[in-house]
Amino acid sequence: MGFHFWAMVLLYFFLVFASVAFAEEIKPGSILRPTDELWPSASGNFSMGFHSTANNDNEYVVGVSFGHIKELTLAWTMGALPVIDGAQLRFQSDGDLVLFNATNNVVWKSNTSNRGVTSAEMRDDGNFVLKNGSSAVVWETFENPTDTLLVGQKFSEGKHLIAALYSLSVESGGNMSLKWRNRIIYWNTSVSSVSSGGLGLSLSSRGILSLANSTGFGYWTARSSDYTDIKITVRRVTLDSDGNLRAYGWHEDSQTWEVGWSAVEDQCRVYGLCGDNGICIYYDTGSHCVCPSLDFVAVDPKNTRLGCRRLQDIASCPNNQTMVPVNHNEFLSYPPELKSVKYTLGMTDCWQNCLRDTSCTASTVLVDGSGTCLLITSNFTSGYSSLDILSNSYVKVCGPGHPASLLSIPSMKAQRPSKVSVVGIVVAFVGAVIAVVVFEAGVWWICCRNNPKFAGLSTQYTLLEYASGAPVQFSYKGLQQSTKNFRDKVGSGGFGTVYRGVLPNKTIVAVKKLEGIEQGEKQFRMEVATIGSTHHLNLVRLIGFCSERRHRLLVYEFLKNTSLDNFLFGSTEQSRKLDWKTRFHIALGTARGITYLHEECRDSIIHCDIKPENILLDENFMAKVSDFGLAKLINVKNHRDRTLSLVRGTRGYLAPEWLANLPITSKSDVFSYGMVLLELVSGKRNFDISATSGGRKFSTWAFEQFESGNVLSIVDGNLNGKFDMDQVIRVFQISFWCIQAQSSLRPPMSKIIQMLEGNLPTGKPPDPKFFGFQSESSINVSDTTMSVATTSTCPPSSSSSKHVMVTSNSEQNMSEIIFSGS
Repeated sequence: MGFHFWAMVLLYFFLVFASVAFAEEIKPGSILRPTDELWPSASGNFSMGFHSTANNDNEYVVGVSFGHIKELTLAWTMGALPVIDGAQLRFQSDGDLVLFNATNNVVWKSNTSNRGVTSAEMRDDGNFVLKNGSSAVVWETFENPTDTLLVGQKFSEGKHLIAALYSLSVESGGNMSLKWRNRIIYWNTSVSSVSSGGLGLSLSSRGILSLANSTGFGYWTARSSDYTDIKITVRRVTLDSDGNLRAYGWHEDSQTWEVGWSAVEDQCRVYGLCGDNGICIYYDTGSHCVCPSLDFVAVDPKNTRLGCRRLQDIASCPNNQTMVPVNHNEFLSYPPELKSVKYTLGMTDCWQNCLRDTSCTASTVLVDGSGTCLLITSNFTSGYSSLDILSNSYVKVCGPGHPASLLSIPSMKAQRPSKVSVVGIVVAFVGAVIAVVVFEAGVWWICCRNNPKFAGLSTQYTLLEYASGAPVQFSYKGLQQSTKNFRDKVGSGGFGTVYRGVLPNKTIVAVKKLEGIEQGEKQFRMEVATIGSTHHLNLVRLIGFCSERRHRLLVYEFLKNTSLDNFLFGSTEQSRKLDWKTRFHIALGTARGITYLHEECRDSIIHCDIKPENILLDENFMAKVSDFGLAKLINVKNHRDRTLSLVRGTRGYLAPEWLANLPITSKSDVFSYGMVLLELVSGKRNFDISATSGGRKFSTWAFEQFESGNVLSIVDGNLNGKFDMDQVIRVFQISFWCIQAQSSLRPPMSKIIQMLEGNLPTGKPPDPKFFGFQSESSINVSDTTMSVATTSTCPPSSSSSKHVMVTSNSEQNMSEIIFSGS
């Protein structure tokens, strides 16, 4: 009895296990119709069959769906278009799986006829397979994906996920890319140099995406934010129709798909999201598509993602074209968009070049530190507008053009032209605007002109100019009120005094009153335009200026943490806020800012006054170089006096050529930067003379300590020993190269960046005073002659000098080897 009992129990569990582990095999000759039950997997996790679309109960999509999930979600689909009642999915006797529409035409087939297929199976992992008599897989959905990747499925080289105009693929070189129309790459994993084959993307049950080779070596990994949530029971990665690749998890409590990761964090960065000439804008409800100006209308007002068209084709008005501004906008350009041409031009030059170029339809000046002018000459234009974007764009239209306030439009409600002529609309619009302006001016004149509350109104209207990207012109009276009559002083320097101010729109600014400026207004504006055209993350942004009678002021962005010297040489508490990682990033950011001035501006700018006081820090301690380009603003008559006072005030940062009356070049800034590097690591002024240094200058003592291997004695004690020794040694070596008396031995700023990043060896620097330059204390400053700057560089000196530098051949060769091309 006992034997029979246990035999029955074992048989029962075997039958249960068999029913769970194995789905019913589908035999050739089987037919599936829209009204039939689905072909399920063993446990019902997935099913193959017809599924009604959301738009029409009589339309069906055929494919693999998730079981046990309330919301219909397809993991794989058959054919590009839905079918209607009367369609059939036939598993034919020759082994081919074929989808026929209602008129008996083939919509899709597996192309497996005469390959020995004997059965089909919907598996529990979501893979629908066709097998031969040996149960070997002949064809499977996992190897022929559509838009979704499931757990356990490998997405390898040569395969594609496709959704609408977008695709995902793993390239043969190892890079995984998202593309628009299989042409424009707008996102990739930046993986390269994959040595072994078998590369593929896979998704784990915990929501971790991995790009690895056949041996399991991972080249790229992304993790869903909910990877530890045990309530997530099912996962998938899907390329959605909006061009973004997302990882989803089904949450048992909320009964919804939750996004745990997305490839493109900023949805508006997806190329072509809003169609040709469409502009993507973010609101609280998500991304929206609008037209760039009132000279465009939506191709289909019901589907704004189809893009916009001009009311009048620009080809029909070759002699009556205008560039209309699209503020806070960037026209996207991704590789290999070869038809978009880049130039380094100013804002005005950029759109004027586009206006003259018959093939150009739009332009953008990128505010990313490159100053790049992007001329769009392709037959497709994709844009992105946001208040966070400082770049401004222009589109070419016929006639005078009509800008639109894109960032105040909640959705695109473009109307097709009515029977009323465009000219009539324009006349009515202009007339209404003039009437409103006249009315408001009258009210202001009667009620508000003597009210001090409204005295700054002109400044507020002037701020509208800022949208163009050019420096804004402020009135002296307006800045006087914004700074409370220049009472809140925040700093001073060789070029003037800085005051804190608040503009009428609540923007906090730093207002610098320049001293010794007596240039004509036209010349001053030209120099300000040069400074204002420089845009880089590591440069302080010039917002505007004032030039009234004798008053010359510059208005800059205000940075919360003020200047570097307040932290380096302030209280111990302040200094400890600068950990080593922060100091290293300040060094790198400052180098990038100076490199941009020296090598990447249209007009090369030599700063002439690099020091901690001119390195400002934002709330995240990002370094921003200030006071660049101001040397050229100093008047000839007062230049000698100002320069002498500057020499006395910042002597510790002056290169020897300043005091030796030799020509000033970009290498003079390199010397100053080297001194700042020493201060960043040591926390001490480079010209300090203390008992510790035996009465010598700190830089001299530091080099001796470094040479003797006593590095710890130089490092700032406020770091408490928490720093990267390799980086510290590298920074010291770079600083000693920078402060070489022989300017040709100093590396250019671009190579300094490479050395800081560890991409270029530093080599062993010679003693900075090896060349016998006299000490600064021995030079008679009153005998030093400097002349005014007549270019965008520092004041050049005479080529003659009392102090001649001589270098040995061995040292010169060392310079040529290490810093070739400098």
